[in-house]
Amino acid sequence: MATSSAEERQREIVRVARATGSVDVTALAAELGVARETVRRDLRALEEHGLVRRTHGGAYPVESAGFETTLAFRATSHVPEKRRVAAAAAELLGDAETVFVDEGFTPQLIAEALPDRPLTVVTASLPVAGALAQNDNASVLLLGGRVRSGTLATVDHWTTKMLSGFVIDLAFIGANGISREHGLTTPDPAVSEVKAQAVRAARRVVFAGVHTKFGAVSFCRFAEVGALEAIVTSTLLPASEAHRYSLLGPQVIRV
Repeated sequence: MATSSAEERQREIVRVARATGSVDVTALAAELGVARETVRRDLRALEEHGLVRRTHGGAYPVESAGFETTLAFRATSHVPEKRRVAAAAAELLGDAETVFVDEGFTPQLIAEALPDRPLTVVTASLPVAGALAQNDNASVLLLGGRVRSGTLATVDHWTTKMLSGFVIDLAFIGANGISREHGLTTPDPAVSEVKAQAVRAARRVVFAGVHTKFGAVSFCRFAEVGALEAIVTSTLLPASEAHRYSLLGPQVIRV
């Protein structure tokens, strides 16, 4: 019976984490009527199964084949960090004339931070296309396909077919997780195909993401860390960990 109650507790913890974006040990202990140490044990077990990542005093959900945050939720979490990362990523534009901007909130912030000069921007993201359509200097190519409701981005064979016809100077790529062992990952195979095609089409690839992405592993791998020219993140990723990623090839920029 104890196992069953542990399973029920852990299911409830995952449900709350996914519904609210994070959980707090003290609040969970009160809500579930158990000791804080019991909750910590549950969180350790859930972390071992790849369902949550523990933080000081709590945990947040890991995105997986069965769970993915929406763009609306991403626009409310780690926003100051995402803005810093996006601004630093946009500075890597160099003399690129054609740019791929990925779906997601951080890539959207990169698009908004791009300098006002002639650029051709290719994207699968409706919000990115909308943000750049106001810019007279940007020529925006929106990839066609099926629109995913949570992220408002196009996927499937129409999208990848159109993308396969381009040679792109620089791709700004996002991911749900990046790890040295498993590379860049995302929960949905259809999204993974688009990202993989963008990486293949680009001469230079830059990954931009907040510190919580590192060490997280999702369902579909679309690129190795060695395929990246640069990784842009914040100083919340420890310097020692950044160095380990740089040994695989990319320059790691912490802002």
